[in-house]
Amino acid sequence: MGATERGAASPDANRAKPDRQTRESGIDVCAKPGVEWPRKRYRASVTAVDYIPRLADTRLEELFAELPALMMVGPRATGKTTTARRHARTIVRLDSEAEGGAFRADPDVALRALATPVLLDEWQAVPGVLGAVKRAVDEESGAGRFLLTGSVRADLNTQTWPGTGRLVRVPMYGLTVREMAGRTAGEPFLDRLARADMDALGAPADPPDLLGYVELALRGGFPEAALQLAGANRRAWLEGYLEQLLTRDVETLYGHRDPHLMRRYFETLALNSAGMAESKTLYEAAGIDRKTAIGYERLLTNLLVLETMPAWTSNRLSRLVKSGKRYLVDPSLIAAALRLDQATVFRDSDLLGRVLETFVVAQIRPEVELSPSRPRLHHLRARDGGHEVDLIAELPASSLVAIEVKATAAPTASDARHLVWMRERLEERFLAGAVLHTGPRPFQLAERIFALPICTLWG
Repeated sequence: MGATERGAASPDANRAKPDRQTRESGIDVCAKPGVEWPRKRYRASVTAVDYIPRLADTRLEELFAELPALMMVGPRATGKTTTARRHARTIVRLDSEAEGGAFRADPDVALRALATPVLLDEWQAVPGVLGAVKRAVDEESGAGRFLLTGSVRADLNTQTWPGTGRLVRVPMYGLTVREMAGRTAGEPFLDRLARADMDALGAPADPPDLLGYVELALRGGFPEAALQLAGANRRAWLEGYLEQLLTRDVETLYGHRDPHLMRRYFETLALNSAGMAESKTLYEAAGIDRKTAIGYERLLTNLLVLETMPAWTSNRLSRLVKSGKRYLVDPSLIAAALRLDQATVFRDSDLLGRVLETFVVAQIRPEVELSPSRPRLHHLRARDGGHEVDLIAELPASSLVAIEVKATAAPTASDARHLVWMRERLEERFLAGAVLHTGPRPFQLAERIFALPICTLWG
């Protein structure tokens, strides 16, 4: 989307008017009153008691069949407990005073008294349980014994992490549209793209328009909000989630922080999601100093709601920026922080681009852990700003695929120029490139470069 070219935005920045390209991308055509495509397609068949199969299910089953202990990590309320409890005989809510008390008193004795497999939910409420799991695994072998879930980075408060060699991490993010649509089987998108075969890049027969994509993005991937709520109720849930994250969760894990400054900095990050703004620009926009900003950013990263995508470098390409690119892990958090609705997003072409790119990355990120090729995600930008690629997935043998995200329904060769530049310089290492767009039709733009509807991600 080229978010880095747009520069940093502050929480008080004036909203930009849609440019000509944005108007031509279908906003006037797609933003019809009463359009309910995403909700009808992905919500109508789901009830509160249904289990939505997750992309992580197969990997979780395979690992638990051979390993003694797994740790599922991801943002709060993304469905970790719901998924993990399907594999457990005993469930312990460590964030409950009644259930966690025995583990605080003597975690080893409490653990030995339980029938396995045991789910230890929200381990960070009783960190001592990690050492107890380590000792239990050391004392007795056997697969499928302990599942831990947590909403923070597992080793953030320990000088010596006791889980090394005993606990294997299984990341779990919010629901993807692919999961909501019941399409968890099949090859991950990045692996399909790497084949550079149009036949492997099919899209759904009835793709969304721009309005549909924005609605899906603002709905987000938190299961309760995405599947069971709508309209004002969903917005209230998301705003409450963010309020708890920036107050109760922060204070419980890290001690008191000024909630007003925390919110101010989070709003600045939301306005600059999918961007490469300088740290100084961000903390000055939020009205805080450098030291406070570093602490806040580390804290939000540890709470698993902020990720920084590293820059890609190569000895075949010189003068590349080495700074990372920040993303909120779910686009609905942008909406919650900034009190956005569809109309607000449409009025601001810069914000539209950031929301769409954050949405696309949120769809791809969960697949990365499951892909046989184990891709590593990066971004690229030349120091002079002349070339920029939104997303690069580095595959085995230093090969790669590259992706641009465009808020247009009719991409042209110009939209693929940075991908062509990469292909010409990397030659055989460049397997394929894609311009993901909001239109309905896939087609080829150049050799090994395709224009694909965003919904190809779950098609």
